[in-house]
Amino acid sequence: MSPSADEVSATFTKNANGNGEDVATSNSVPQMHTDISRSDDDPPSPIEVPATRLALAEVERLMHPLSIHPSQRERRASRNSFGASLPIPRVPRRSVLQMRPGMPDSIPSFDILARKAQDMAQQKVANAKNMAFAFDIDGVLVHGDRLIPEGQKALEILNGDNELGIKIPHIFLTNGSGKPEAERCAQLSKILGSPVSTKQFIQAHTPMSALAQYYNTVLVVGGEGYRCREIAELYGFKDVVVPNDIVAWDETIAPYRVFGPWERASARPRDFENIKIEAILVFSDSRDYATDYQIIMDLLRSDGGRLHTQAKNPTKQSLPIYFSQGDFLCPTEHPIPRMSQGTFRVGLEAMYKAMTGIELERTIYGKPEIATYTYADEVLSSWMEDIHSENVLPKNVYMIGDNPQSDIVGGNAYGWNTCLVRTGVHTGDENDKENPASMGLFENVLHAVVTCMQRELGHDFKFEFDLKAHNPTLLDAPVSAIEV
Repeated sequence: MSPSADEVSATFTKNANGNGEDVATSNSVPQMHTDISRSDDDPPSPIEVPATRLALAEVERLMHPLSIHPSQRERRASRNSFGASLPIPRVPRRSVLQMRPGMPDSIPSFDILARKAQDMAQQKVANAKNMAFAFDIDGVLVHGDRLIPEGQKALEILNGDNELGIKIPHIFLTNGSGKPEAERCAQLSKILGSPVSTKQFIQAHTPMSALAQYYNTVLVVGGEGYRCREIAELYGFKDVVVPNDIVAWDETIAPYRVFGPWERASARPRDFENIKIEAILVFSDSRDYATDYQIIMDLLRSDGGRLHTQAKNPTKQSLPIYFSQGDFLCPTEHPIPRMSQGTFRVGLEAMYKAMTGIELERTIYGKPEIATYTYADEVLSSWMEDIHSENVLPKNVYMIGDNPQSDIVGGNAYGWNTCLVRTGVHTGDENDKENPASMGLFENVLHAVVTCMQRELGHDFKFEFDLKAHNPTLLDAPVSAIEV
């Protein structure tokens, strides 16, 4: 029987022996950096969410044995290490004076007609505002840069092309990563043909921005080129190191790496023997497993995060490591899903265990961790203020995803309704047996959206806005006798 959320939370106040004493592990966040000059413009203090992912989420047939070791199950009910705390940022709220309802400014006449339709169906409007959608992206709306056609129509409906002309709250919740949020939203807007705002968008490492208030000097791993350094700096991290900086300082650290001129020119080498790296953040999929593994292992076994050093006690982990997500597979343009960040993690776990004899303590964000869903609530509430000027959280949230082990497990555990689509990781003809979606299996995202909206708004609800029905001037008028 899986433990309850309260029981899981309680485990984080006890040590592995269960004696109730406080425990400090390498993956526990430190005290936030305090600054007496802190101003009202500084970001609000993060929310710290204990890792409470249930053991059910560890799908044995897809997991490395190290991650489902019985001893690990006994001392942590999350896939995260014992005592893990996942800080997430608070989403700023607008003042009442800043709030304004409205449809897109580009069609003001539509706004007037939509309000007319909504005035005539107030109960349906209330129901529409009390539902919301959370979309996975890859495998649900797109395959890489290629549109899944039904995704475009689904978003048009939610953006107002429905009988009420009303926007249905929806956010994008993806374990994708590696680009700044603004860039990714612009890219998605172009592919989907519908606007995607950064205010409704969460990718794997978005909640990790809260860690900038805990650590100064960090190693950021993954992604193309130096993009993840750019992302970390946008998040407010003061001193961001990437593996190329370290290789440029000492090429012998990565004996199998061929270091090109453009990489050297863009690197920021320093004397890393005298630089204390405080944490390792894996933001995105590694593009060079050998180099990244070597540098991470060197730091995990270092004396206080300084390279070219080794800890006196090899069984004591030197610094914390965070992963932005734990998916093993990711749908792409390739016909068979490709390996994702989860495979990089279990490889590192196995190396660390083999070389030290102990388990790697690590913290993992992303779906299905409860911290990511808690942050989704923050984003969804803020988005409700933007589109409806109402500071409320819709009660009926529908998670639409293609991966039973992340989208569906996480949504079910958080109390959301879940829809599994067969356009990505899951391609079978039946609902997943181990982690079934509560709403069932759907052919595509449009089928799921229509079914969920009919559940809340009735089967007679129409999925197009009829301009003529609300604007008599658009009706075909009879020919005037004077004109004849």
